[in-house]
Amino acid sequence: MIYLDVSLLTPRQVLYNGTARSVIAPGEEGVFEVLPFHKRLLSRLISGVLFIDDTGYHLKRGILKVDQNKVTIIIEGVENLV
Repeated sequence: MIYLDVSLLTPRQVLYNGTARSVIAPGEEGVFEVLPFHKRLLSRLISGVLFIDDTGYHLKRGILKVDQNKVTIIIEGVENLV
């Protein structure tokens, strides 16, 4: 199975750094899912729940970048684990 390399970062810490089957994120234009081999993407994130596989993170806002099976997510802060 092909996986995504995912990094979830805040200005203070690394919350997640590993592999995942999918990432579901609350984008400005709606919730979207990133799967392996997704096209390049740069999106602003709004308040909502970000899922990395089955683990949820409630975030205020941030940005998400996808490039060659690597997903980098930088968020302002995480309120709590869902």
